Amino acid sequence: MSGCLCLPRYKKAPDGTPSTPAEAAAAKKPSVDSSSSLTNNHPPPSKMDAAVDRLKDGFSKFKTEVYDKKPELFEPLKAGQAPKYMVFSCADSRVCPSVTLGLEPGEAFTVRNIANMVPAYCKIKHAGVGSAIEYAVCALKVELIVVIGHSRCGGIKALLSLQDGAPDSFHFVEDWVRTGFPAKKKVQSEHGSLPFDDQCTILEKEAVNQSLENLKTYPFVKEGLANGTLKLVGGHYDFVSGKFDVWEA
Repeated sequence: MSGCLCLPRYKKAPDGTPSTPAEAAAAKKPSVDSSSSLTNNHPPPSKMDAAVDRLKDGFSKFKTEVYDKKPELFEPLKAGQAPKYMVFSCADSRVCPSVTLGLEPGEAFTVRNIANMVPAYCKIKHAGVGSAIEYAVCALKVELIVVIGHSRCGGIKALLSLQDGAPDSFHFVEDWVRTGFPAKKKVQSEHGSLPFDDQCTILEKEAVNQSLENLKTYPFVKEGLANGTLKLVGGHYDFVSGKFDVWEA
């Protein structure tokens, strides 16, 4: 017996229909226009590529229009930072505190999270927030801690919408905004007859007040307040009416 395995020969059907497996597979492949941008393995730019380019262009503009023109600002920052402010602000993209308050690089040690909340002192939870406060007060010696709420805050809306016993929709969000639960109960008790949106507006400021009280549970904050080296301030940025309110704790 011969050791050669002979494959059958296929002939193309009279109507031109592919008669071999290879021809059939080739017929299924989409044709590519030689003028298409998909040729030469160069796909069209995606939206994500454009988003990355936006960051590169933004830095290029910052470099030429700000960084290179202000050596008196950026040269000292190479040696270290000495901010006067610690700012707690919401992660909401509409309320960047450096932009809205005109803060320069080096002026503010900033923490941003959902609904700009500060939990009470606890060594086994929220170490990220606690360590930021400790470093700002003990190492950087900031003089002012400001907690800034804002209009139409999604985190505050989520807090006010929480129903007792209802399952959470997110892995983390509901548990985090429950930090402001005492403020929510106060608003519902005192203003429960108001429409939901009006309660949200009140809660935006009341949650700031609760965060200010929570700050006082940190021993190093309490010491700074007692010594007169530290001050706590609340703020609220209303981007609908273009107004900023500030008050002392």
